[in-house]
Amino acid sequence: MEEKIFMVRVAEQAERFDDMFNFLKDVISNKDSDFTTEERNLLSVGFKNLIGANRTAIRTIGAIEQNPKYQKFGGALSTYKNKIEGELFDQCLSIVNLVKDKCIRLAANSESKAFFLKMAGDYYRYIAESAQGDKLNEVKNGALEYYTQASEISNKDLGACNPIRLGLALNFSVFYYEVMNNHKKACELGESALQSALDKIDECDEETFRDAKSIIELLKENLSLWKEEEGEGNNEIEDL
Repeated sequence: MEEKIFMVRVAEQAERFDDMFNFLKDVISNKDSDFTTEERNLLSVGFKNLIGANRTAIRTIGAIEQNPKYQKFGGALSTYKNKIEGELFDQCLSIVNLVKDKCIRLAANSESKAFFLKMAGDYYRYIAESAQGDKLNEVKNGALEYYTQASEISNKDLGACNPIRLGLALNFSVFYYEVMNNHKKACELGESALQSALDKIDECDEETFRDAKSIIELLKENLSLWKEEEGEGNNEIEDL
């Protein structure tokens, strides 16, 4: 296992993210006990790197489509974007299936369970950013199901400043805002997590304080944006 983890890190440094993902799949398939914090972080980084380029590409092409100068190329742009959306769908679904079939089953404590349930919710949400029709309904429901399960565990068993609980609240609120178009629920969720964390922040150890502080700042940024005049859609919403 040590060699497999080493190769994951080599692939990351070499920016060979497809290879990194394949090495991670190998690590997961050979696991028979819960993941360490280091292993969970590697999975998080590896999965995010795999899909990052396609998420960025879809947003970039979407912005180009909005430019009146390029309307005559609308058909070609749409075809190209649909191709990338299909790649993103396949990538995210493969990650969701890995997490559901293996990682969640191996999770032995509330922190690990919340981490992987949140991860399944995240990758359904990434598909939902550009999905349409029946596919959109399917992934919206998937994200809602896993985010809700993760929230139930984290609110019950994890401290208010726990980075997994805070990161979940951040991403779940973004899901309500961007995918469900429920701005009121997004603000309520974000504000509740923020206030709970601020009430307890002085009781945290140094490491928890450092990790929590960065997520608290992201929550504040999002809430500030959301409370401004809605409908402009030009601001970049933060998530993890």
